[in-house]
Amino acid sequence: MASHIGTRPITVPEGVTVTIKDGIVDVKGKLGEDSYTLPSGISAKVEDGKVLVSTLDDANETRAKHGLSRAIIASLVEGVTKGFEKKLEIVGTGYRVAPKGTGLTFSLGFSHTIEVPAPEGIKLTAPDQTHITVSGIDKQKVGEIAAQIRRLRPPEPYKGKGIKYEGEYIRRKAGKAGK
Repeated sequence: MASHIGTRPITVPEGVTVTIKDGIVDVKGKLGEDSYTLPSGISAKVEDGKVLVSTLDDANETRAKHGLSRAIIASLVEGVTKGFEKKLEIVGTGYRVAPKGTGLTFSLGFSHTIEVPAPEGIKLTAPDQTHITVSGIDKQKVGEIAAQIRRLRPPEPYKGKGIKYEGEYIRRKAGKAGK
């Protein structure tokens, strides 16, 4: 049985070129270029402006990677056309962020400031002192950098102070009950 996700064709928008050679999928668009190496047992081809991903055999491992490969190629195409971004917000008195070069400097209640340099292909911006935007063309990298920034000071459950994703719900706990 084939993967439900893996059998769906990926529509290639105008202005994006997808080339497949020796098991490597190269995607170029207006925001940049990215590539993905197909796992063994998976093949892809470009036909009529669509990318079709298929399996070469019916092994369990191959079938498991079918949908994954299709999803990764689809996110490459989306990344070079629209890009990806994650927004974070800082909650807490005296907690703030400031841009420094291509990276950011955080004041999070520690005795020192924390500097986070922007990795290659990732853009870190701070529209104000309590909001951070991580953007780039690689979905995995954007999510990883956003998670690393959140890990600097995760939100605590009593007052909700810390760095959280925009719109993230923090489950609160009741504090000590007085007499």
